[in-house]
Amino acid sequence: MSDKIEKFHARISGGRGDASVILPAATVVLLRDAPDGPETLMLRKNSKIAFGGMWVFPGGRVDDEDAPGAPDEERARAAAVRESAEEASLALRPEDLVWFSHWTPPPIDIRRYSTWFFAARAEQHDVTIDDGEITDSQWIRAADALAKHQKREIELVPPTFVTLHYVARHPTVDAALRGLVPKEGPRHYVTQIASGDDGVAVLWEGDAGYATLDASAPGPRHRVVMTKDGYVFDDSGVE
Repeated sequence: MSDKIEKFHARISGGRGDASVILPAATVVLLRDAPDGPETLMLRKNSKIAFGGMWVFPGGRVDDEDAPGAPDEERARAAAVRESAEEASLALRPEDLVWFSHWTPPPIDIRRYSTWFFAARAEQHDVTIDDGEITDSQWIRAADALAKHQKREIELVPPTFVTLHYVARHPTVDAALRGLVPKEGPRHYVTQIASGDDGVAVLWEGDAGYATLDASAPGPRHRVVMTKDGYVFDDSGVE
């Protein structure tokens, strides 16, 4: 793996770490209906911390006080609720969160977070940030966030980029909450990284090159390619 990609992962994860250690985390895609389609809440991380300067959904690490002794999913729900309150001053109930995906970073020496992704309707829309860990916020349509990323106006990590693609396919919040969960249940993304002709490929199960780390292997695709012109997402291998 190139030094450039290792530095990128170290930046977004908060630094180097033991690849064998995976820390639990949770994030929540908060949605509200708008005339031109659902909007999601995005927060900009302080440039001096993990995911520095990037736009993300509310979320963070599962702490010891998050439903101690409960099953992993329940603890992740509790963490998502807590982080929404801490980062955006928005109240949620754990039972209202829809679990739709789970993400595991590549096996490299970074601080690795195994992250549960939930979605929920936001009943409150007035966001208050601490201007410390979070420096900015906006309600934005998923398609508009992707367009801003393409123009290099905002930075996104692949899990956020992929999630926005799926949110953008739905005309209402209700449709998104139903449609974000695949028919087979929440999708698990266990990430692998490979170099290809067009750039670095972020691969998931269902991609022809996933098992061999050969981004040029012919066949179905389930990947984000990080090209010099931006990210390109192809999920033809799973859709």
